[in-house]
Amino acid sequence: MLKILLYIFLFYMLYKLIFDFILPVSKATSQVKSKIREMQEAQEQQMRSQRNNAQSPEPPGKSSTTTTDGEYIEYEEVK
Repeated sequence: MLKILLYIFLFYMLYKLIFDFILPVSKATSQVKSKIREMQEAQEQQMRSQRNNAQSPEPPGKSSTTTTDGEYIEYEEVK
């Protein structure tokens, strides 16, 4: 009788361990991995767009000017 109760208790503890600890941890781990993968893909895409924007730089001799509403504003480079 004692053996049967011990086996039932061990089976119950094993069940609780698997369904209350191992499965939730594995699900959380997979969710974190997918979020990290999404963030890395977004970062790579952002880096690609920045590289594409940087490939057409302004010539070094050209001064930076901006016109707004007919006003002429000249910027000088500070060294």
